[in-house]
Amino acid sequence: MSTQTLHWRGTWARVGPWRGHDDVALITVSTDTPATPDLVGYCLTRLRALGYRAVVTGALSPAGALAFVDAGFTVRERLHLLAHDTGAPLPPPGHPTRRARRSEQPAVLALDALCFEPPWRIDSRALRDTLVATPAVRFRVVDDPDVYLAGYAIAGRAGTHGYLQRLAVHPAVHRRGLGRTLVADALGWMARHGVERTLVNTQLHNDAALRLYEACGFRRLPVGLCVFGRSL
Repeated sequence: MSTQTLHWRGTWARVGPWRGHDDVALITVSTDTPATPDLVGYCLTRLRALGYRAVVTGALSPAGALAFVDAGFTVRERLHLLAHDTGAPLPPPGHPTRRARRSEQPAVLALDALCFEPPWRIDSRALRDTLVATPAVRFRVVDDPDVYLAGYAIAGRAGTHGYLQRLAVHPAVHRRGLGRTLVADALGWMARHGVERTLVNTQLHNDAALRLYEACGFRRLPVGLCVFGRSL
């Protein structure tokens, strides 16, 4: 099944298969306004008609989750949310990065599979969706003498808001500064384009990612995000 955008009374939701599971849908909603109960109900009706048996959400704030909780969704994963604001120190540039080539997307997915456990790995469809999730996107990779395509990062921006959407570094080259290099590249790009706040989220138990982001000037926000789900 393909990803579809559903419009409902001035807002929208995007639905499609969730990371290789053709019977489980992923629903993401506009960040401009919280989803309404009517929008969530409309999406559930459409997903049942399309043959899905379950649905999960993107990462939601407490305010953004209210309509989903009312519709019977429950928490599947809790996430830390971190912010890097204008004026926070920028990490110094490290290793050179380069633009990811389209031909390298299979290698990017293989690297992602090394770095994330199921079901948080992305597939080719999820990668495509990430690359079009924001009006502007930066997709960079970093190489290492020991590992071809040793790390990658995808960053997006919409107006003055930025998002570090995905970052992975090959386990064989940890502690060489490649993760910091990719974060620095993304934040530098954001700063050059007037982004005032960049957000990133990570799983509660991912201590290595937390240390990296905080070392790069991100700070944990007091309220995190949650992924929700329910059967259909």
